[in-house]
Amino acid sequence: MRERAVSGTSEGPAPAADLDRPVATESEIDTPPRTEPPARAPYSSVFTAAPLAMAVVDREGMVVSANDSLAALLGSASDELAGAVAADLVDLTSDARTWHAYREVLRGRQSRLRCTRRLKHPDGHSLWVQVTVAPLPAEDRAVLLSVADISSRRELQGRLRHLQMHDPVTRLPNRTLFFERLSAALEAESYEESGTGRIGLCYLDLDGFKAINDTLGHRVGDRLLAAVAERLMRCAEEAGHSRTSIPLVARLGGDEFALLVEDSTGTEQLAELAESVLEAIQDPFDISGQRLSVSASIGVVERHAAGTTPTALMQAADTTLYWAKADGKSRWTLFDPERNAHRMTRQALASTLRPAIDRGEFRLEYQPLVGMEDDRLHGVEALIRWNHPQFGVLTPNRFIGLAEEDGSIVPLGRWVLRTACGQARRWQLDHPDEPPIFVSVNVAVRQVWDSDLVADVAETLAETGLAPHLLQLELTESAVMGSAGRPLQALKALSDMGVRIAIDDFGTGYSNLAYLSRLPVSVLKLDGTFVRGFQYDDRDTSTRPNPADEVVVEAMIQLAHRLGLTVTAECVETSAQATRLRRIGCDTGQGWLYSRPVPPDRISELLGTPGVQAGVGNP
Repeated sequence: MRERAVSGTSEGPAPAADLDRPVATESEIDTPPRTEPPARAPYSSVFTAAPLAMAVVDREGMVVSANDSLAALLGSASDELAGAVAADLVDLTSDARTWHAYREVLRGRQSRLRCTRRLKHPDGHSLWVQVTVAPLPAEDRAVLLSVADISSRRELQGRLRHLQMHDPVTRLPNRTLFFERLSAALEAESYEESGTGRIGLCYLDLDGFKAINDTLGHRVGDRLLAAVAERLMRCAEEAGHSRTSIPLVARLGGDEFALLVEDSTGTEQLAELAESVLEAIQDPFDISGQRLSVSASIGVVERHAAGTTPTALMQAADTTLYWAKADGKSRWTLFDPERNAHRMTRQALASTLRPAIDRGEFRLEYQPLVGMEDDRLHGVEALIRWNHPQFGVLTPNRFIGLAEEDGSIVPLGRWVLRTACGQARRWQLDHPDEPPIFVSVNVAVRQVWDSDLVADVAETLAETGLAPHLLQLELTESAVMGSAGRPLQALKALSDMGVRIAIDDFGTGYSNLAYLSRLPVSVLKLDGTFVRGFQYDDRDTSTRPNPADEVVVEAMIQLAHRLGLTVTAECVETSAQATRLRRIGCDTGQGWLYSRPVPPDRISELLGTPGVQAGVGNP
């Protein structure tokens, strides 16, 4: 017989439906039945008591209810907030982008909005808040607006940013903040609607700071930098006294500072600022009981903001600062586009010089060397030209200096030597009935030091078959005078080989006639400045020069002949010059009277002619 369930009644067995129910415990019997509270009661309590400031906002953007935390945050009573426009309470209408996103959340088209706002409290202080708007369940037809006070966090972030963006020694904005401000100033919206649309920069470097820092120590150096910063700030404040903004003063690193002038009015404003900075820094500084003096070099750039980038502006400023230092320091220099273009061209040439040799971009032209007595072609000078793909045909004065600086003069010189000797040998083979002409090749001193010139010449002569006496090497007077050691040994070895050595531009350098007698030199080439003094017409007495010019040249020619040397006059341009040079004993002439530098085939046309007359060799 089944035992009755505890939960059964005395009126008979439990209903069949109750047989499978678990037996109730005693505690369940004694506990009264539970009643469910209204579903929203707990949520309402949480909303009211929550420390996070919140408000329920309907789809129209009106506050339905707000908790006490929001009221306290905004300095109002919670019941006063009901019915208010939520967007006005937390400034969601101040920019179009945030306002549009907020409306999209109200309409259910966007899931969430989060933004940061600065609010004004009724007691006068400001606070930073983070506003979040998120939709509630669809049946509520509302959104939840929550506001978190982040003022302390913002203040901490501000202090950290200040430390990150300012130099600890001078307390000036550092390089990072400077470039941030510069980039912002060059954005189109910064200058298109207002201002002058121009920008200026004074980029300065202290002259003599390194010596002070090295000798007196970094502590004194840091104090000096801080004192310089104070003076720069005073200059900036004075410059901005009558203007809308004060120039930004920044320390870019080391002893480099910058003064950024937004909405500059022109170069005159920048020049005045640079002058005031120079004067301020030139006054001595009293640092740790010591009187210290420094000066500054300043690069000044002023231009339209449109089309300018921070990189371009700083490159121009850096270049101009370099000019100021190169020009003597303790001065300011204004950026010059033409001077910069020349510098850029120089850099472009320097970077492509070596590859140009391999690409075969160079060629030689030849200028006749004509005998004064017989007017016949005795030799030619090989002159190099660079067929640059960007800048066109370049003469040696545009790139030889660069080649000497970077050492590419050595391979370039070998190419010239080999090409010129090969061409001279071809002329000899093509005109066997004519006396062979010599070829004169310019040689840089660095070719002697950085290569074995004697071996290069010997190898070239062997390869081309040119006789040594048909090669003349030209060195400048300043390079030859004072030669000793390896250069002098090389010259003697070449002379012993039979190669002729000529001194180019004689009379403009360190003329040491006693030393000249001991050099293995066979030819003097008079500088063109002497020959130009002969350029006058006998029939025009008003243009007759000082007779001393001719006396000096005649004396040099006679001295050279006494030493067993021949003399070549450069820059012979008129028949009158040639006549006078011939009368005082000059051996050969070179200049436009006979021919400009020409290609090899034009020299072939001159070979065999009875005389090289004016204009015959001109293209």
